[in-house]
Amino acid sequence: IQYLSLSFVVFLGSHDSFSFYIDEASPVGPEQPETVQNFVSVFGTVAKKLLRKWLATQTMNFTSQLGAGIRYFDLRISTKPRDPDNELYFAHGLFSAKVKEGLEEINAFLADHPKEVVFLDFNHFYGMQKYHHEKLVQMLKDTYGNKMCPAIFAHEVSLQYLWEKEHQVLVFYHSPVALEVPFLWPGQMMPAPWANTTDPEKLIQFLQASITERRKKGSFFISQVVLTPKASTVVKGVASGLRETITERALPAMMQWVRTQKPGESGVNIITADFVELGDFISTVIKLNYALDEGEDDTT
Repeated sequence: IQYLSLSFVVFLGSHDSFSFYIDEASPVGPEQPETVQNFVSVFGTVAKKLLRKWLATQTMNFTSQLGAGIRYFDLRISTKPRDPDNELYFAHGLFSAKVKEGLEEINAFLADHPKEVVFLDFNHFYGMQKYHHEKLVQMLKDTYGNKMCPAIFAHEVSLQYLWEKEHQVLVFYHSPVALEVPFLWPGQMMPAPWANTTDPEKLIQFLQASITERRKKGSFFISQVVLTPKASTVVKGVASGLRETITERALPAMMQWVRTQKPGESGVNIITADFVELGDFISTVIKLNYALDEGEDDTT
């Protein structure tokens, strides 16, 4: 596996990776629709407690996720309204931890595991001006330095290549800023088509169709094994939350799809899910790479 392009290998990812730390005391994020803003302004703390059950898609922190085998992180960054410190936070409806703390936590793992590689995908930015992007770029430099691999063709990046260069981090940045900074990979090199459905069957059809389209794109590729609640779903299951109402029920069908996948240029690459510890998601995704070893045996 170490000589293959990383875009041909299967990696584990978490959806809204930082959401284990969503803070109920924080204001509502600027990207939330008016209905959510109004709900919170009327019901206050109670509303935020209920919202958290739908917004927190992970229970494990970064260190635990890394220990479990997660190597792709889905990161969404926001400023807080009227924040005099111009601090950057992870955000998904409500605010989570400070970005700096999360990046340092990931770096501590990398320092202890010099052969491990992570993908950091900064794919949504809320309330950010040019100087906020500059601040984030500087933060990445200060935290990771030479651990970051400059953007090259996806097919050229293998574990062997990264080990030789002592790179451990690939940063994807879905903003034109990426074009100005050598160590930022443009967002289009990490496409993550989104099914936006609560129906497991529709999700699986969508995942299958997007894999078929992936062929020959020459990029990394994310399969989001994620169901998205509609407003009506949230209202019906408001007290039970995302995990109980949707994720656990759909798990058998979603896992069935994962088991049938293959790695390689026209197969899966990065598979993300909510609550990555549920069922046998982690071990099933890792096992998909055994097919690569078998393939190598055939050619020798």
